[in-house]
Amino acid sequence: MAVLLREALGDSLRRARTAQGRTLREVSTDARVSLGYLSEVERGQKEASSELLAAICEALDVEIADLLLDIGHAMRPTADELVGANDSGVVADADMAVLDAKVVIPGPAGRSEAAALAAA
Repeated sequence: MAVLLREALGDSLRRARTAQGRTLREVSTDARVSLGYLSEVERGQKEASSELLAAICEALDVEIADLLLDIGHAMRPTADELVGANDSGVVADADMAVLDAKVVIPGPAGRSEAAALAAA
């Protein structure tokens, strides 16, 4: 079963907090969010708004971008979860391209940077 975004977010926030040796109470006070709500966010039971996420990250002295990268890695399927993995978990060479695939989302049309990226 796929990991939900709110669960991956909560796991990442909890790891950051415990790595710093801080309690829920300390972080909730610094972020100005209730202890109960922060606990629910960490357990993946509540969706954090962007404002709340920014406050928690600031309280933890963690960049939101770094947190999102951590979440992205946690949510990426493993080789065993990809279609084509055999019983031993080995993925055929053709399927390895799926692991290395990148999604490019073009910017707004009409910008010179978008044209340069499209040509690359």
